[in-house]
Amino acid sequence: MKPVKARPITDLLRDYIREGGLESPLLEYRLIHQGWPAVVGDYAAACTEDLKIYNQVLYARMSSSVVRQELHMQRTELTRRLNAFVDAFMITDIRFS
Repeated sequence: MKPVKARPITDLLRDYIREGGLESPLLEYRLIHQGWPAVVGDYAAACTEDLKIYNQVLYARMSSSVVRQELHMQRTELTRRLNAFVDAFMITDIRFS
């Protein structure tokens, strides 16, 4: 009988998620629900009404025009920090409304 090489469970789960096509949706969920509040802060996160990702663009609907304008001026840095948060190239731009 050929010996089986033991692998860490994290590697097995990562392979299973990749093969099942679940990696991208999980990263999107993590970016929206964990990354956004961590990167923009509590107040800006509280002013966020809706977040969605479509074609690598993050669409953010804000309830405060002041916060929307402030985040718009920082969108390049926010994009970089959000991608770094999930350790993947998930978004290329952020659009605010």
